[in-house]
Amino acid sequence: MENFKEKMQKSGMDTCNRWGIYEVALDGPKEGNPFTEQRVTGTFHSINETVSCDGFYDGDGIYRIRFMPSFEGEYTYQIQTTFGKEYEGHFTVIKPKENAHGPVRVANTYHMAYEDGTPYYSIGTTCYVWELQSDELIEQTFDTLKNSAFNKIRFCIFPKHYDYNLREPRSYPYEGTPMDSSVLTPENFWDYTGKTEGNHWDFTRFNPKHFQHIENCIRRLGELGIEADLIMMHPYDRWGFSQMTKEQDDLYWNYAVARFSAFANVWWSLANEYDLMPHKAIQDWERYASILCEKDPYHHMRSIHNCVSLYDFSRPWITHCSVQRTDLYKSSEITNELRERYHKPVVLDEIAYEGDIQHGWGNLTGEEMLRRFWEAACRGGYPGHGETYLNKENILWWSHGGILHGESHKRFGFLLDRLKETPGLGLMPYSRTWDEVCAVPQEITPGEAECGCKEYYLIYYSFMRPTFREFHFDDKSSWHVRVLDTWNMTIEDRGRFQGKFKVTLQAKPYMAVQIWREGAEVHLK
Repeated sequence: MENFKEKMQKSGMDTCNRWGIYEVALDGPKEGNPFTEQRVTGTFHSINETVSCDGFYDGDGIYRIRFMPSFEGEYTYQIQTTFGKEYEGHFTVIKPKENAHGPVRVANTYHMAYEDGTPYYSIGTTCYVWELQSDELIEQTFDTLKNSAFNKIRFCIFPKHYDYNLREPRSYPYEGTPMDSSVLTPENFWDYTGKTEGNHWDFTRFNPKHFQHIENCIRRLGELGIEADLIMMHPYDRWGFSQMTKEQDDLYWNYAVARFSAFANVWWSLANEYDLMPHKAIQDWERYASILCEKDPYHHMRSIHNCVSLYDFSRPWITHCSVQRTDLYKSSEITNELRERYHKPVVLDEIAYEGDIQHGWGNLTGEEMLRRFWEAACRGGYPGHGETYLNKENILWWSHGGILHGESHKRFGFLLDRLKETPGLGLMPYSRTWDEVCAVPQEITPGEAECGCKEYYLIYYSFMRPTFREFHFDDKSSWHVRVLDTWNMTIEDRGRFQGKFKVTLQAKPYMAVQIWREGAEVHLK
C-alpha cells in the first residue's frame, strides 16, 4: 500500500485534560491476524516531554493509540503503522479535571503521593473478579465503593477459579471456548485447578470486548478517585491462561500495557501469589517486568504478590512491597522489618479477610481486621482489606464484589482522616516505650527537638486496654492531647498539658492517643 500522511487534528481545536487520555482511532485492515501482523506506534511531543508508545488492535478494523499528557500546553504527534499510513496532528492540554491529581508515585522513600504532590494514603481492598460479574452486581460494587473510604482495589484481568467462585465469567480474554464447568463442585474444584483439558483458545487473538469492559471499569474507578491495581497473572485457573508459552505471554503483556497504561489510576501487579505458579520461573517474572518497564512510558506503580515466599522486593523495577502475610498470626507486625529491609513503601495487600468462611485466611472478626489496619498504619505501612462472609447467594466481596456485610470497612475513613492529619508525608514507627505501637512523622533526615522529643505522636494500644497512660516529654512545651476510640470512631479533646501528665483510657481496647507540641503543623479533620 502506498505510504501517505493524513492530518488527524480538527482545526487545532482538540483538547485533553492533563492526566486524561488523548486517543486516536485509525481505520486499518481486518484481514489475517491484526493482533500479530500489524503494528501502530506513536510519538507525542510538547515543550516539556516526548513520549513514545504502542497502539493496539481493537477489533472491527479499528486500531487505537492512547496518550496521557503530564503537562498543560500544546502537543503534536506522529503515528506510524505497518499498513502503509502515517498520521500527524496536534492538540491542546488544559488543566486537570476536578480532583484529578495524576498517577501515584513513591514519595519520601516509604510513602506515596500523586504526581501533583498531593499525599496518597492507600486504603485498599481486594475484589478479584468483580468486573467479570453481571451488570447488576457490578453496579452494586460501584455503589459500595462510592460510599467507602477505599482508594485502591486489586482485581484480575483473567477470570479466577476457586472455592465460592466456580461460575463462568461474563467474558474471556481470548477467542475460543472454555471447558465444561458443569462438572465442578466445591468438593472437586481442586482437581481442575491448573488444568488445560477441554479448553479451546486462540492465544494469538484477543477478545477486544473483554478488555473494553475492563477499561470502562478502570475509567469509572478513576472518577471515584480509586486506583486500579491490575493483577496480570495468577495460579487459580482452569482455562489454561496460567500455562501459556513464552511467546503467548509476551503477546499478552504487550497488548495489555498498550491498552491500559494511559490510565492515570493504573497500578501493575505482575501476579497474585506468583510462587504458586509452577510453570513460571523467576526469569519469566523478570522478563514481564522488563516489558513493563520498556512499554509503560508513564512508569506506574509496579509490584508482585506472594503466597509463602516473598519476592525480592529490592529489585529495581519494583516500586513497592505488595505483601501477603506468611504467618498464621503475625500480619501487620512485619511492617517494620520490611521497611528496614527494602526501603520502599510497604503495602499489605492481604493481611487475611474479615468473614466467616472455613478457610483460615477468611474468618477474621471486624475488630481484628481494623486492628491490623491501625497496626500497619502506625508502623509506617499501608493496609489492605478483604471480606468473605457466607451468604445464600455465595456472593463474597473478596471475589465478586457487591455489598459489604462486615464492620471494619465502616471505620477505615476514620483512620484515613487521621493519616491526613499527619505533619509532612507519612508515618514511621518510633520506639518510645516497649508496650505500645507508636508512630511519628516520617523524616527525610532523622532528628529531634532539643529536648529529645518529636513534634507529633500517634500511639495505638491495639487489643491492650490500659485504664490510663502517663507521659512526660519535656517540662517547657505545651502538648495537645486527643483520645481516639478507633472502633466507635470518637474523638475526645483532652486539652493541653505540660510536664508529666496522665491520660485516662477507660480500660477499653482499640484506643489511640494523638499528642502534638504546640505549633506543630497538624491538619485536623
